[in-house]
Amino acid sequence: MCRTLVVPLLAVALSGCSLLGRNAPCTLVGAESGVSAVWRPADFGAQDAARIRLCVNSTCKERTSGAPDDPFASLFVRLPDDVGASTLPVRLTMTSAQSGDTVVEDSTRARLTEQHPNGTSCPPTAWTASFRADPVKGLVSPEGMRLQG
Repeated sequence: MCRTLVVPLLAVALSGCSLLGRNAPCTLVGAESGVSAVWRPADFGAQDAARIRLCVNSTCKERTSGAPDDPFASLFVRLPDDVGASTLPVRLTMTSAQSGDTVVEDSTRARLTEQHPNGTSCPPTAWTASFRADPVKGLVSPEGMRLQG
């Protein structure tokens, strides 16, 4: 009987966990707070056909749309880690690389959600929101986005 009880307790102790879930080992996955936009470069037709600019509050990042044979491309605007459960203004501007004309201009508000990549009891805590940058509709939900053509 004693051996039956000792073996499971020893296994729990060696795994770094306690019976109450304390002292659980944490992985070392990193995470940053921010807002991202993802898109399929093939949706833009040609190599670097558009310049995409994503702004959150007054911080902006931009890049070209990418190569049509790439499955996806993205932009990430980093936010302070202590931003919390905020709702922030987001602006997207897409301009034609050929003419310089604005193709799409859109704005919305991003509701940041809490992320714990290593589990709720382990750091870091990141606050994130994600969008799809659609070349016709602007900022839309990334749900259901197929990353291959």
